[in-house]
Amino acid sequence: MLLSALKPISGRSAGTTKIGGSQPMKIERLYAVTVYLLNHGRTSARELAKRFEVSVRTIQRDIDSLCLAGIPIISVAGAAGGYEISAQFRLDNHLATSGDYSYILTALKGLVSATNDINAKHTLEKISHIHKHNSTNIILDFSVLREGDQTVLQALQTAIAKKCMVDFIYTNNDNKTHAHCVEPIAVLYRWYSWYLLAYSKAKGDYCTYKLVRMRDLRTTNAPFTKVHDAPEIILKKSDKTNSRQYTDVLVKCKERARSRVQEYLKGTAIEKLPDGDTLMKLIIVENEQLWIGTLLSLGDDVEVMEPKEIRQRLVAAAHKIISLYK
Repeated sequence: MLLSALKPISGRSAGTTKIGGSQPMKIERLYAVTVYLLNHGRTSARELAKRFEVSVRTIQRDIDSLCLAGIPIISVAGAAGGYEISAQFRLDNHLATSGDYSYILTALKGLVSATNDINAKHTLEKISHIHKHNSTNIILDFSVLREGDQTVLQALQTAIAKKCMVDFIYTNNDNKTHAHCVEPIAVLYRWYSWYLLAYSKAKGDYCTYKLVRMRDLRTTNAPFTKVHDAPEIILKKSDKTNSRQYTDVLVKCKERARSRVQEYLKGTAIEKLPDGDTLMKLIIVENEQLWIGTLLSLGDDVEVMEPKEIRQRLVAAAHKIISLYK
């Protein structure tokens, strides 16, 4: 079944249409609701209303209009109910617009710049042939993410595709080094670094490993021991029990250091002080080290006001540096 029934009736504006006597609605939202239901399955009217920033009543009218247009939407009652589309329904392959292809091209070019992946390059070639003009005026250049040893990233991608376990030596945040044997599920870029999402049979849980802390990576012939959910689902669950401990830090910085605090430490200005200094709020990860080095590099242009424990850590680090150069 195609969505051609939703196209504007001749003589009306290209952005709206009337279906089954209902009030005008944007065709874009009707398309979007259909695609969302296809991608996410059963969804409540309240969830759809929140997603598309309209009222529940508007969503109900949209569903009625889609049904009148021939979209096989099923309504399920009860606490776990909602709307879903019949599994046999498929969208027209030509549903994507010129603007859609431009966004796809932009994202693919960004992926290629980050990974130099040969399969991503082939996909980019195909899409570029279909749509030669990119109208987004956005360039995603992630080539900086290719700095360092790319062989680890490529080896992990191969192991993930083959569903083979890998082993490696790993040094964690506490500077402890151990051997690990895991089932690699996905590589991801977050928190300014590449990570491996994997299942550790020894721990009986999912973990993330920073690629730069790995060494002696080896792909084994051992197959996975279990079937895993999609990476997005695993990450969503694991993030709720994330071991990363975040702390709010209040700093006072001189005007000449303000832009660097914003750039390097993602600081947010809170108050401009009479002497020209600025109070800023930082959110740091306690068991990471980069923020300590960044604060020390700013010298006396930035002073940590609170919490006291962070001030003490900086003092201790500074003393160690001084004693080294005495």
